[in-house]
Amino acid sequence: MQRSIVHMDLDTFFVSCVRLQNSQLNGIPIIVGGGERGVVASCSYEARRFGVRSAMPIRMALQLCPEAKVIKGDMELFTNKSQEVTQIIEERAPIVEKSSIDEFYLDITGMDKFYGCYKWTNELSNTITKETGLPISFALSINKTVSKIATGEGKPKGNLEISETMVQSFLNPLSIRKIPGIGEQNFKSLSQLGIRNIEKLSEMPQRYMQGMFGKMGLELWRKANGIDNTPVQPYVERKSISTEHTYTQDTIDIKKVKSHLISMVEKLAYQSRQEQWLPSILVVKLRYANFDTETKQLKIAYTSCDHILIKYVLELFDALYNRRMRIRLIGVRFSGLARGTYQINMFEDTVEMMSLYQTMDKIRNRFGADAVSRCAGAKLINDL
Repeated sequence: MQRSIVHMDLDTFFVSCVRLQNSQLNGIPIIVGGGERGVVASCSYEARRFGVRSAMPIRMALQLCPEAKVIKGDMELFTNKSQEVTQIIEERAPIVEKSSIDEFYLDITGMDKFYGCYKWTNELSNTITKETGLPISFALSINKTVSKIATGEGKPKGNLEISETMVQSFLNPLSIRKIPGIGEQNFKSLSQLGIRNIEKLSEMPQRYMQGMFGKMGLELWRKANGIDNTPVQPYVERKSISTEHTYTQDTIDIKKVKSHLISMVEKLAYQSRQEQWLPSILVVKLRYANFDTETKQLKIAYTSCDHILIKYVLELFDALYNRRMRIRLIGVRFSGLARGTYQINMFEDTVEMMSLYQTMDKIRNRFGADAVSRCAGAKLINDL
């Protein structure tokens, strides 16, 4: 049976949320971000006409569009509105995958036997906007890749249906940049080979693409040919991310314990960014040599930045450790998770800090989670 896969994407989600709270922002250029030294987390279509784009330094964005109004992001607001939309979709769709805070995949295969798939999806889209006030775009096609590309091409509110017979003619003229997951480096490498649109990529021999780019080359070739058998994975909200360490010998070396805590937070923060989570509750666990166990938690603004999380975790430990007894176990847990596509907190951090985290994560992605760390958290592998 031919699959019917829907991709739904909330239009300029952050901007739409802040406009719901302040209607005076309607119709004017809006930048959602973290201040003059920060970056653009989202921008309105009015700002995009001036060349403003997500992840652009706000200073540069204001040079392009001086009349734009900069609004600081409110992750709690965005999470609550995202959950409203999620609930509406889950109540109606048979299989839902929430891929980010503002994106969803729906598998409605077989629904056309009882109800037109496009008509059903259009009515769902209208329901979401009516009940939440948020505009949403969608596309319906045979797989996740094509539906996602089509949503981007149809925005805003240009809802598309790409049937199986239309797939290749729809994809062919588009830039290879439109292929999900292509990455900047692969885009540059393909461009240097003269492969700049999807049609050219689709015509390349599979063996050549695999030889040049490995598994990724074959995956890109398949996507360029409209082939994607990836299933829509039912959405399950993760509750927490945690780690613990039990010392082989109980210790009172607080400098060593804090070094281990820093290392643990770094790994959890990296995991959070890789899995696209932003924690808002931190918990530190401490077990003494006599097996008494205590925990302390703190509610914070959503972030996955090491330097912020480390600061709070060390403060929690200082407040928790008050017995001057030897320590048997330490643990750290991140909870209150919000789904997001942003690797770090775009609402708080500077361009320089973002670049540092992105560089560190690239090194970890290539060489492993232990490839780079802060000096304060550095340790011999045998220490843990």
